[in-house]
Amino acid sequence: MSAAQPLQHVSWQAVFGHDDPYSEQADGIDAAVEVAEENGFLVVEGACGTGKTMLALTAGIDRVRDPESDYERVLVLTSVKQQLRQFEADLETINANLPDEWSPVSGLTLVGKADVCPYSREGVAGVDDETVYDRCEGLRERTRNPVGDGGETSTGTLVSEARQTQTGLLDSGSTQGPEYLSTAGEPTPYLPETAEYGDTEYCPFYATFLDDVPEDGDPMEAVPFDLTDRGHIDTEELVRLSAGYGTCPHSVMGAVLPHAEVVLGNYYHAFDPTTVGSFTGALVDEETFVVCDEAHMLEPRVRDLVSDGVAESTLRDAENELTRVIQPIEFEDAGKSSADGDAGSADADLVRGELADADVTLREVREIREFVSDLRSEIDRRVNAHLDRTLPDWRADLTRLDDDEIPLRDPEDPGVDELTAWADDAGYDEATWLRAESVGAVVARILNEAEDDDVRRAAPAVGRTLANWVRTDHVAYFRELELERTWDETARQNSWRRAYNARISLHNCVPGEAIAERLGEFGGGVLMSATLEPMAVFREVTGLDALADDGRPIEERTYGLSFPATNRASFAVDVPKFTHENRGPRGELNPTRRAHVDAVCEIARSPGNVLVGMPNYAEAAWMAEALSERLDRPVLLDEASDDDATEALKTEFFGGESKVLVTSLRGTLTEGVDYRGDRLAAAVVCGVPIIDTSSPRTRAVKTAYDRRFGSEGKGSRSGFETALTVPAVRKARQAIGRVIRGPDEVGIRALVDARYARESWDSVREYLPETEREEFDPVSPDMLGYGVDRFWSSLEAN
Repeated sequence: MSAAQPLQHVSWQAVFGHDDPYSEQADGIDAAVEVAEENGFLVVEGACGTGKTMLALTAGIDRVRDPESDYERVLVLTSVKQQLRQFEADLETINANLPDEWSPVSGLTLVGKADVCPYSREGVAGVDDETVYDRCEGLRERTRNPVGDGGETSTGTLVSEARQTQTGLLDSGSTQGPEYLSTAGEPTPYLPETAEYGDTEYCPFYATFLDDVPEDGDPMEAVPFDLTDRGHIDTEELVRLSAGYGTCPHSVMGAVLPHAEVVLGNYYHAFDPTTVGSFTGALVDEETFVVCDEAHMLEPRVRDLVSDGVAESTLRDAENELTRVIQPIEFEDAGKSSADGDAGSADADLVRGELADADVTLREVREIREFVSDLRSEIDRRVNAHLDRTLPDWRADLTRLDDDEIPLRDPEDPGVDELTAWADDAGYDEATWLRAESVGAVVARILNEAEDDDVRRAAPAVGRTLANWVRTDHVAYFRELELERTWDETARQNSWRRAYNARISLHNCVPGEAIAERLGEFGGGVLMSATLEPMAVFREVTGLDALADDGRPIEERTYGLSFPATNRASFAVDVPKFTHENRGPRGELNPTRRAHVDAVCEIARSPGNVLVGMPNYAEAAWMAEALSERLDRPVLLDEASDDDATEALKTEFFGGESKVLVTSLRGTLTEGVDYRGDRLAAAVVCGVPIIDTSSPRTRAVKTAYDRRFGSEGKGSRSGFETALTVPAVRKARQAIGRVIRGPDEVGIRALVDARYARESWDSVREYLPETEREEFDPVSPDMLGYGVDRFWSSLEAN
């Protein structure tokens, strides 16, 4: 159905969802609209309560609704689920307050298959969160196969077969009638089991979608609702409208997304090469106004998305897949049948035909199998040698092994990695690494056609990673073996595989080029967060400066807290630096540790909940124990855990009497969590949460930043500052930003560490924006208690 919108435009004030914008919002919207028309980007640091969400949505929708603008849609990217909900709420507010003559702004929230697949949502037909992707691809393939060129049947017949199953049950005389699959509160036309045509299992939801797509191939015609009058469609409504009709919600989502005026998603919807290539590519063009929310996370999120790697167990599976493709021909040549060996169900003629079509020779498949086998042996040798060197008696007790890294080159001296050098010495040149990609793809195609199972083939992922290994350079990319702690009872008793999952990893140390390349494909937009300063560093590491060099305008805005200053107290407490050297072991209560506990205790006398952020979970556990001995209120400890445990902890913290919650500044409770109202009276940050600098990967990132942005490159800041210190200060600022979220909220913000309080060789005070430097006046530890009491007393007096 058509999603065309009438060309309606007055001004952004008609889009804005409230009566009057804050002055910062009005300024930001004007700036965003102006720079977007020049195909540029607005970079906004706005304190909590600035109204950044409404600012960005208003500017983007204004451009989309302006008939003279080239923009067709707004794409919102955020890494925090709570922020996604905020965008949904603000879009609803905009629609509720549009002029009467305007049609609602259409919106769509993008989610994964597990969230929309009826079978996965209801846990039926062997589909759950872990199997949904493989099962979906298998069911889709089997749904398409019978209706392909010269196929046995049509999609219409498949749909009829599925629906007639219900009729057959009714006609059988059953007194109870059929049990329809229901999801999102809506019954579907099908049974809880998947459908079958003959002995072929297929998905009736996907068959219905295919049947509804017209011959001209416009998938929008298969959408069973009118997009133009529904406003924002969230996940539940998408599933209800699609599955209730009998069609595939995920396919409908893919059909709708190019036509919705506002699309809400995650960073991977724009920056993950696989996702963009297979699903969201239609959004990545010059007609899209992109909004990057929580943009301080853009660099680390994209670094993960554009890095690569493959587990040793996946290499093993790929080797097995290669063998299953080679064996039918080997057996035929030897006069045997495939039944004489473990060759799966592939036959020689199928293998020969597919290899010929792909221009891949059997010799090349054999070479890649030998390469993968030798690579596994080399990994085994290196892991054993590393453990023998670092923990000689490791075989005696595998439970002692922790996560580990084995660098394949000196992290601080970029050069060819040891695995590449080994391969070259073994006779595997660059062409072998590259050929693995095409070989892996054809192997998967052969096995998918020959074997009736819903599994994700390992060969394509292995081929892609091996090819990328030699495509990428050795400065921006760091290669290593990662050892992830696990436990596998099926592995040999004294083998490292019993305790570890090893992975060859290709880390993108400097993702700015990938960020700039992708941002450059959009028409323009807004990048925003509460913590982006220093702006010069943010622009460098995210590639915005490179875009500016290419003629794309970049504008900046920084908005501080506009709420009454009398409602907050801000302290930079001048106590000893909470560094590894100063604080010593956790069992030792030395002057540094004592000073930090004393400072937290002074602030914890505040009338309300107190959040305490520590550099890591281990130090959080220490602080929680120390506070429990000193305070007469409950002390809660956040540990690395799953989402359910974190939600339960938040509920406990928010309910009942005042409490102290201690967490890691690298956890999930110091960013994106809603502490509105009286949920939080104070937030305390102890130390500067710089990540472990001894890690080979961290050292490689620091070196890469030195070469790109430091004295070895074109900049003046060291790699340590750019890659480690600035992100750490942003983490601290995110935590203290939890306190004041609205004009009526009150509370204390405290940065406890001399590096926040005064200038020194390792001071971080310069990384605070000017408005915060003015507010966070240094205070000595002996005056902190007086400052806390005076703040709360002044509020009571007023």
